[in-house]
Amino acid sequence: MHSSLGVAVIGVGMVGRAHAAGFRTAPTLYGPGLPDVRLVAVADADPALAGDAARRFGYARAETTWQAVAEADDIDVVSVAVANPLHREIVEGLLAAGKHVLCEKPLAPSVADAEAMVAAAAAADSIAAVGFTFRRSPAIAAVREQLASGALGSLVHLDAHYWCDYAVDPTGPMSWRYRGGPGSGALADIGSHLVDLVELLGGPLASVRGATMGTTITERAVPLGAVVGHAKAELSDVRQAVENEDTVSFSATYASGSTATVTASRAAFGHANSLGFSLFATDGAASFDLDRPGEVLVADRSTPAATSGFRTVPVGPAHPYLTGGLPMDFPGVGYGQNDLFSFQARALLEQVAGLENLPPCPPLSAGLHNLRVLRAVVESAHAHGREVALQPVPPHALATTS
Repeated sequence: MHSSLGVAVIGVGMVGRAHAAGFRTAPTLYGPGLPDVRLVAVADADPALAGDAARRFGYARAETTWQAVAEADDIDVVSVAVANPLHREIVEGLLAAGKHVLCEKPLAPSVADAEAMVAAAAAADSIAAVGFTFRRSPAIAAVREQLASGALGSLVHLDAHYWCDYAVDPTGPMSWRYRGGPGSGALADIGSHLVDLVELLGGPLASVRGATMGTTITERAVPLGAVVGHAKAELSDVRQAVENEDTVSFSATYASGSTATVTASRAAFGHANSLGFSLFATDGAASFDLDRPGEVLVADRSTPAATSGFRTVPVGPAHPYLTGGLPMDFPGVGYGQNDLFSFQARALLEQVAGLENLPPCPPLSAGLHNLRVLRAVVESAHAHGREVALQPVPPHALATTS
């Protein structure tokens, strides 16, 4: 049993700050038993960003290289929240140094890189997990429980979308998000969340088909300075081609025989961050939208015909993660996406400490499987929508949380 756990976050742009805040909050959640958590370091190539994040979130020091984190004896647990192409080198380096690692999704820029990362994790003695944060949504987990328990019957069809508008503005600066080739745009950035959600609810997919991808803004100006997240920036006169997709859609068939339709867009005007789904089963239905994270719509056979239909169910302590997960865990008290990072951080810390209160974070093999599905979507798009079969998935590879 660890007497204390030293934590670090590498990359403190948009999502990195959520990781940093999550670890700060995690020790205040749920019951006792967690070792003392020391907020040791944040690291970013931009010294100003690193220093500001350390100050804001209460970390003892700021670093400018991931190697400084890997070499530090006072750090045990590390979140990796940098640009996707950097994941492999950093994760492999941290595992070699004996650190426990949580890597943001998508796991890597390619299946080959992800396979190498999974091999490195298998050779290490430490925990290596991937961060599919929406698995920690109380609302999504509540719907999953209803479906898994049989209360809604068997899944018939799932329609899921993730609509964002960060790529709508043609004056938005060029960044790593717009480089990398087909499949590395909306599909990797937000579609990876969707694919994980689709399988979290309905089980492993057997095939994908009918995939299409499109790019609305085909070139962007190079910024004059550093860009954090999707923020605006002063632009240069140099313009570069956008290398990946703004939109993607496809259909899928589950191993169970049920079906799904999936759409992801980073150019959905008016939708800043709208993940949602409608689920139809043999004895009921449910829907969720991240714009209203504290509720789900449910319809089932429990009500008389005269009053049947969808009803709004507020998320509360009867649902996963909320009891003990909020300072005031009373019915009707809302939560937001930032809280999901706190739940995730707490789960990882408990996993490292050998506790079993929360479902563990999914292993790197789940991130590898996710990338194989994304690759199949790209293959379908390149083949004018041809159906592409997916290899069967061992249950441990998904290791779903609820």
